[in-house]
Amino acid sequence: QLQLVESGGGLVQPGGSLRLSCTDSENSLDHNAIGWFRQAPGKEREGISCISVTDGFTYYANSVKGRFTISRDNAKNTVYLQMNGLKPEDTALYYCAAVVPVYRHLCPVGQFEYDYWGQGTQVTVSS
Repeated sequence: QLQLVESGGGLVQPGGSLRLSCTDSENSLDHNAIGWFRQAPGKEREGISCISVTDGFTYYANSVKGRFTISRDNAKNTVYLQMNGLKPEDTALYYCAAVVPVYRHLCPVGQFEYDYWGQGTQVTVSS
């Protein structure tokens, strides 16, 4: 059983940057596709990015495309979400999720395709 932990959230001004991390201290993430999701108060959980096991396939929701970058460092057993040009509407609780996929060169977009979830890290963008 994976135990995912997110970190790196905080309070930033509009236009600022944060880098979120997703890791597991005991279990390898190497065979998992990883997705990032967020949920703001009163809104549905939104899939914003994912990265495949192999081939470096990535997906970005239109709301974050061009501003966010997902990457993985297998040596550190960590997946990152670099967030630049943050906007107030990016304020949400951010989750990472993992699944061992059927297709290793793709990553799922829907939340129900993932088996393991972290506890979330809060991102607040405000002046």
